[in-house]
Amino acid sequence: MSDTPDIPARARAARPRRLWRWLAVGAALALMLPVMAASLLWHWVSGDDFRARVQAQASAAAGVPVTLGAIEVAVWPLPSVQVADVRVATTPPLSAEGVRAFPDWRAALAGRPALSALEVRGAQLHETAAAALVVALQRLAEGGGPADTRWLPRRVALHDIRWQGNQGAASGFDLEARLGEDGLPETASLRIGSGARAGTEIDLSPGADGARWQLRARLGGGTVEGPVRLSPGTAAEPGVTASGALAVRGVDPAALTAPSRPLSGRLTADTTFSVRVTSPAQLARLPEGLRSETRFSVAQARLHGIDLLRAVQTAGLSRGGETALDELSGEVHTQGRQARVRQLVARTGALTARGEVAIAANQALSGRMTVDVAERVTAGVVGVPLAVGGTLSDPEVTLTRGAMLGAAVGTAVLPGVGTGAGARLGDRIGRGLDRLLGR
Repeated sequence: MSDTPDIPARARAARPRRLWRWLAVGAALALMLPVMAASLLWHWVSGDDFRARVQAQASAAAGVPVTLGAIEVAVWPLPSVQVADVRVATTPPLSAEGVRAFPDWRAALAGRPALSALEVRGAQLHETAAAALVVALQRLAEGGGPADTRWLPRRVALHDIRWQGNQGAASGFDLEARLGEDGLPETASLRIGSGARAGTEIDLSPGADGARWQLRARLGGGTVEGPVRLSPGTAAEPGVTASGALAVRGVDPAALTAPSRPLSGRLTADTTFSVRVTSPAQLARLPEGLRSETRFSVAQARLHGIDLLRAVQTAGLSRGGETALDELSGEVHTQGRQARVRQLVARTGALTARGEVAIAANQALSGRMTVDVAERVTAGVVGVPLAVGGTLSDPEVTLTRGAMLGAAVGTAVLPGVGTGAGARLGDRIGRGLDRLLGR
């Protein structure tokens, strides 16, 4: 019998060694790739003048000075560049504790620097300054021609952001979004953690039946849901029109008007809206072009800052208080930051009020209401006219100027019932004089 080892047996013994060899090579490559990527990334930022060059380019893009703190290269979990203490000298200034950029390696190999993701943490943003910065960056992206969105990262994450509104309201939020080739979100999620609207959650997901997105929001103890569509413009009217239909169910109206709280209860509403956007930069001024129509009703409604019954009983001299309502319904038409409430009906067991109220961009109120009071309360005072004024956070109702004079005369001639009758007559005379004098 031969002492020569069996060749197939030797081959079988060599297989595990080859397997371990390939596994070792694969592991070495897996370890080397991040190191190589980090090395390339470090080479990208290793120049002594890198920070100065980035600051200069960022300042030119923003139109105001931009300063950067320490710049570091991270390897794990993905190679990235992190910049600390970013400050933009807008008015008021913007700042961020840290900005982390993830390069798009495929674009970099093609000779076109781009980002695959951008993360911002601990930023302090102000509405006016942020809007101006968005406009400046969009002008840079457009470059005098069609907007080039290739420079935008495909994923944006904002964490622990502090937002300061023009009206003084502050809030903290987190936002994550994935952008499409056109620079618009494909998906997005917003979580408000502090401020007047704390607890609000808004999600955008791909829509169906021609809708670009499906919006779902949870706020004020209720929900807001509906599709949002985009329609391309024409040569006569360029741009894109965004429109949608939203169903509001069980939302406390105070959550929509915070920090003002003129009304509370449980809101049921159906809203249609549209806005035409001629450029992405216009998104910074979105409310100016927004139009909406809403039909609403509020269960368990309570008006804060107004006691309608007391206002009638004191000829409009009463201020403050509350009015609990059995029924509240109407229509709201908005254009930009202005709104008008029409066909307003407010009813309790003691009174019924009807009228219209306008809300200006600065939240000032103006309008008229007619109040009918039950006979058991004030001998059946019917049609007392009240003027609505003040602001959304501090509303007031008073008799109109003509009604005040008529109420005084009516009280002198016929106390009690004469107050209401005189107010109605005086209001009619006052409105007639206004029309006669062209006011």
